[in-house]
Formats: sequence, structure tokens, C-alpha cells
Amino acid sequence: MAVAIRLKRTGRRNRACFRICVMDNRTRRDGRPIEELGFYDPVQPAGTESNFSLNEERAAYWLSVGAQPSETVATLLRRQGLELPSKKKSSSK
Repeated sequence: MAVAIRLKRTGRRNRACFRICVMDNRTRRDGRPIEELGFYDPVQPAGTESNFSLNEERAAYWLSVGAQPSETVATLLRRQGLELPSKKKSSSK
């Protein structure tokens, strides 16, 4: 089972808010998550505390067992100060 850390959309129309979730890759965007790690509110100013929240310990655990973050989630994790695993470069022969 391939596991991804990605955003799940919540909120109302024209006022999106997102939850940072660990999900199976085959699950639809707003489907049932394995675990919810935090939230991201893009409408709030970036410096405010209510803009972004993350359970760093659980996020580090999921990254250590091989969960792949989406591009947006990877940016948020780097902003929080978490080390992301480097992607393996495949050599083509």
C-alpha cells in the first residue's frame, strides 16, 4: 500500500481550509484518511498562529516509514523545519 501525506479540502465554497492527512494513494481527495496530522488555512495571514498547525512527531514517523508528501505538503513541512527524505534518483541504462 502506497501512503501519501496530502491535503484534504474542508471549508465552504470560496473559503477553502485544508487538513493535512495521511492517506492511501488510491483514496479520493476528500476520502477517509488513515490519520489527520494538522490543518492549513491559506486565507489567514502567513504569520498568524491560526494559519498552520502540525503534529510534528507523527509527521516525522510517517516520513520515516516511507510516506511521500505532496508538493504543497512538502513545502509546509519544510516551513515547519522537518527534514524530508531525499528522493532516490533512478539510473537508466
